[in-house]
Amino acid sequence: MPVTLRDNNVKKLAEQPFDVLIVGGGVNGAVSAASLAGRGVRVALIDRGDFGGGVSSNSSNLAWGGIKYLESLEFFLVNKLCKSRNRLMRAYPSTVKEIRFLTTIQRGFRFPPFFIYLGSVLYWLMGRFATQAPRYFSARGIRAAEPVIDTSKATGGLEYSDCYLYDNDARFVFNFIRKSLNFGCIAANYVESVSSRREEGQWVTRAREMTNGAQFEIRSKLVINACGPWVDAQNRIEAQQTQYHHLFSKGVHLIVDQITDSPRVLTFFASDGRMFFLIPMGPKTCIGTTDTQVYSPDVEVTDEDRDFLLENTNVLLNLDQPLTRASIIAERASVRPLAIKGESGEADWVQLSRKHVIEVDEAHRHLSIFGGKLTDCLNVGDEVAAWVERLGVAVPQAGNRWYGEPGAELRDEFMLQAKLMDLDALTDPSSSEPLSERFWRRYAESAFGLLERIREDEGSAALLIENAEYTRCEIELAARREMIVTLEDFMRRRSKIEQVVRREDIAGAPGLHEACDILFGQQSAVRLHEYLNLGYK
Repeated sequence: MPVTLRDNNVKKLAEQPFDVLIVGGGVNGAVSAASLAGRGVRVALIDRGDFGGGVSSNSSNLAWGGIKYLESLEFFLVNKLCKSRNRLMRAYPSTVKEIRFLTTIQRGFRFPPFFIYLGSVLYWLMGRFATQAPRYFSARGIRAAEPVIDTSKATGGLEYSDCYLYDNDARFVFNFIRKSLNFGCIAANYVESVSSRREEGQWVTRAREMTNGAQFEIRSKLVINACGPWVDAQNRIEAQQTQYHHLFSKGVHLIVDQITDSPRVLTFFASDGRMFFLIPMGPKTCIGTTDTQVYSPDVEVTDEDRDFLLENTNVLLNLDQPLTRASIIAERASVRPLAIKGESGEADWVQLSRKHVIEVDEAHRHLSIFGGKLTDCLNVGDEVAAWVERLGVAVPQAGNRWYGEPGAELRDEFMLQAKLMDLDALTDPSSSEPLSERFWRRYAESAFGLLERIREDEGSAALLIENAEYTRCEIELAARREMIVTLEDFMRRRSKIEQVVRREDIAGAPGLHEACDILFGQQSAVRLHEYLNLGYK
């Protein structure tokens, strides 16, 4: 088999010293890598699984300013998150888009609807008017705007704006990894940190290549623990004592066929008092989420979780047919890592915020990142870079822009080329978005390569899996540039195919074998068997 990008990177991890080693390839690790590499720091990043394989691929796909934290009077946090949301909107106009939230308030709720509406006005003010203004709705107004909502027990509601990720969270996270690679970061998935020690003022981290068991050492001046909910476990490996630790609240989402063609997020307060969403996903709807304290980051969806979400949906909506477990197309579960001081407490999603904390051991040049969320990710990247410089590591290009889509001029050039070759005429009729827009959003400047491939062979614009919205040339690009190790890496994280296509339809898709051939070559049959027989989450 030809040597891959990942093979080369694994080899380089052992061959050269680094300024910084980042352990963990979720959103915190990905933005740290992009921020540091983009500023000229020599960076390595490893993850024992796939990039974005944990919490970062199981979110609600929302980038929001934290309106719920107004209830706990965390105005500073809301202000910070609103600024972060606005920054993401400006930096990623094709990916982070405004969406309206329609919230229904039932009789007996702890606050009257108009009071909550006033809170949304304050939220809009704190958001610097970057979105549409909120609106108040009577129960009758909600019924007229969204007939699917059962308003028999409603006293009113409101509509306000936040943002959502047009594709999926894991794709958004991987694009930071890809950005860091462009700046020279040496990143590899499926590489585990086994042990760490200090030696002559440096960190020596023993790592294991998970695909073949080979072990080697990585040398770095500084280590960043960005393992998400596994930060505490990784700190034990690195002999780090910290003031902060994590509590875990399990969140579950279910994906079902489209409940309403409304472009809004429908928001309610579920039977346990917390916010409950119905989020549009093209021809599907994402329902969630739950809030259950757990004591391990390794979680799965239970029948109790499914029934909670389905029952709340059936009670809150006027559906022609109630949702059942058979309605579920896909599901996902993960924990929210909530940062607290000390090692005990209650993981209350309503009361505890998702703010991040960077705890630093200056003597040993070690950073631990606790908490965090997608909305605040750019701040994490900036803060990490500031700490690395403060700890004595040179940051040669401190002012370089390390995030965001390319400028409008390059986008306009891409769109002109796409128009001249009539690219959008090749768009699958079932898609709600032109092919040119989709290519640009997912791949930015790398999308020019897709145009060239389609000029060579127009058949490369064909879909391999029905309703999946991924073309042959995109899968070819993923094989070259996106470090796909298992078929799930592509089906679940580089794309969202698993989240919108039923498992039996994926298994029966004629193009699945061809996709595997493109991604894995001689290993195609092995990877396909592994995927279909071991199942996926």
